[in-house]
Amino acid sequence: MRSFAASESRPHDAGSLDEAEVLVIGGTSGFGYEVAKQTLARGAHVTIVGRSQTRLESALAGLRSPGAASDRTISGRALDATAPGALRTLFADLDNVDHVISTLGGAMGGGFMDNSDAAILGAVNGKFEAGLSVAKAAAGHMREGGSITLTAGSGGHPYDASGAVVGNTAVELLVQGLAVEMAPKIRVNAIAPFWTPTGLWRDLPADELKRQTEAVASSVPLKRVARVEEVAAAYLFAMECGYFTGQTLHIDGGVSALG
Repeated sequence: MRSFAASESRPHDAGSLDEAEVLVIGGTSGFGYEVAKQTLARGAHVTIVGRSQTRLESALAGLRSPGAASDRTISGRALDATAPGALRTLFADLDNVDHVISTLGGAMGGGFMDNSDAAILGAVNGKFEAGLSVAKAAAGHMREGGSITLTAGSGGHPYDASGAVVGNTAVELLVQGLAVEMAPKIRVNAIAPFWTPTGLWRDLPADELKRQTEAVASSVPLKRVARVEEVAAAYLFAMECGYFTGQTLHIDGGVSALG
């Protein structure tokens, strides 16, 4: 895994991703992979983290320049970022990071009464605790003017997506607090996508995924689900806009406007 320490003296324009050092936790598929792809296209140096060595190698191969056996602008590490101490171990190898993206967190359905306590708390902590751990582990290893962007979510109700909704709300509150505490050195935000077909649903049969996609699209004012590229673009905005902090940006096709 490439260390960022060698670039310590390199000046970097905080409003540009060109030559920026970007870490994408959860970067081997879905939103994270597309964020890495778009960030590389902006001229950044990117490190992706994923828990599967096989998926990591596949992602690195897809992100490297065509025909290149290796590429100094992209590197990766297989790591379960949710394991105790894993993030601190990760950041111990890094320094002078400009931007950290975390797509940690999952989804769940059902209310409070039809889910176990463990499932509900697991969904909450998978978002809130993961985001807090990323911020604390990253804080001492980032350059001034950088950003941390976490992942929340849009849609659902407490009665049909209990732990996920609580977790999303907790992330929104978390970034508000962290943005004040970490200012002016580091900006902190979150992106909150609505349901989007990504690798999170890789185990769903194709016909069931199609039905779910159509059902979700019918509930959205724009009458379609988001493209992964559209959601990824929001993470890039959060990195590039130097006056954007303490905010959660909902990429939901207008669902949050329905009340």
